[in-house]
Formats: sequence, C-alpha cells, structure tokens
Amino acid sequence: MTEILKAILLGVVQGLTEFLPVSSTAHLRIIPTFFGWGDIGASYTAVIQVGTMIAIILYFRSDLMNMTKAMMLSLKTKDFNSKDTRLLLMIIIGTIPIVVAGFLLKDLIRHQFRNMYIVAASLIFFSVILMIADRFTKKKVDLNSITYKDGIIIGIFQAMALIPGASRSGSTISGAFFRNMTREDAARFSFLLSIPAVLLSGVYELFSQRATLLSGDSAILSLVIATVVSGVVGYWSIWFLLSFIKKHSMMLFVVYRVIFGILIIVLLSMGIIQN
Repeated sequence: MTEILKAILLGVVQGLTEFLPVSSTAHLRIIPTFFGWGDIGASYTAVIQVGTMIAIILYFRSDLMNMTKAMMLSLKTKDFNSKDTRLLLMIIIGTIPIVVAGFLLKDLIRHQFRNMYIVAASLIFFSVILMIADRFTKKKVDLNSITYKDGIIIGIFQAMALIPGASRSGSTISGAFFRNMTREDAARFSFLLSIPAVLLSGVYELFSQRATLLSGDSAILSLVIATVVSGVVGYWSIWFLLSFIKKHSMMLFVVYRVIFGILIIVLLSMGIIQN
C-alpha cells in the first residue's frame, strides 16, 4: 500500500509540474527527499513522463492529425509550404538540440546534474530568464508565422531543460518569448515540441534500465500507477496553463521558483534534507 500511495503522489507531482514552468524534475527530486525516499532516479522520472506525453497527445490530437495529413500530402506533392507541414518540420528541427545534448550528456544528467544545489540554482537562474523573456519581448508573432530559425532557437532553449530545475516548459516558453511569439502560441509550441523529446527519452530509459525499473511486480505496478496518474493530472495542467497564460504574466511562476530554490538551499544548509 505504501508503494501505491508513493506512486500516486509522484504521479500527481509529475502531472502538475511537467507542463507548468516550475520544473517537474526539481519537484520529483526534492519531494521524495522530504519523505526520506531518496532520489527516485532520472530513469524513473523519464518513464513516468510518458503518462504526461499521452495526455498532451490526446489534448492536441487534432493538431497532430492535421500535421500528419499535411506532411503526407506534402510528400506526395513535393510542396512543403503549408502551415501544418512547416509546423511539423519545425518540431522535428527543434527536437534535434535536445536529442544531441541528451546523448552527449546522459551520464551527467543521471548523476552530477541531480545535485540539489544545482537544482536550486537552476530554479532561481532560469526564473530570471523567464521573467526577462516575459517582460521585455513584444509577443506579436503567431504560430503560423514562426520560421525554422525560431524552431532551432526554441529547441536550444528546450535542451537547457536537461539541467534539473530549468523546466522544459519554462525554457521553451522563454525561448518562444524571445522570438516574440504570443503568449498562447508560445505555450502551444512548447507543448508540441516536448512530445518527441520526452517520448524518446521515456522509451530509451525504459529499455536501457528495464532490469532495474521492472524488477518485480511491485516495481511494475508502481510505474504503471504513477504514469497513469501523471497523465490524468497532466491533461488538466495543459488546460490550466493555456487558459492562464492568455490573461496573466509568468510572474506567479517566477516568484514560486525563486522561493522554492531558496527553500531548498536553506534546508540543505540546515541539514534537514540531504544532497
């Protein structure tokens, strides 16, 4: 029963924080520490992200179907200028930086990058980046007007989220703001861009760490429960952020991240939590 409750809690945390710009990895790193569970590991984190990716696929199923149909037609006609084809190509191009960085830095991501001081510093530093991007950009470019250059630059920002505490959505939304994208379209592109990267990460970790992750029925059940819960909660989180970002700035998340980062440092220095 304890393992089931633990899986439910981790699933809720993942679902809430994956799409909000507050860093799911940071929360999945610190919350188990509060309960004395230790670090659940980058592999476990990557696998339960598949649940939130299923949520985003369901949420944006119409967009994904339109992009797929448009690409099939483009391959037939050799005309790749339709808005849906271009959007799919930009998602593919924007995924390249995080795939390359993830492959080159995989050992650092699993070990050194999960240092709690790095997590806290990333929460604070990237909150400043988000604040600057939010307050000092024009936000006039819609999703149909972005270029391949925009896709690459936003993809580089997504790659920064490999550092725990940076936040995938926070980084990509920051990158989109710096390219002057409107609030809602910045969030939409951030969500769509996350699909291939997180699915590839989850499948890779599940395969490469299958012996550890799937060692026993309880471990499998825990993963399944956490993944399902993260998907359900994640679907709501997508709706919430898209609704919120239309009318509000990102300052709520900036302030939360700074407070959370400072709290981690204080708790570490006091010995209440261990690195």
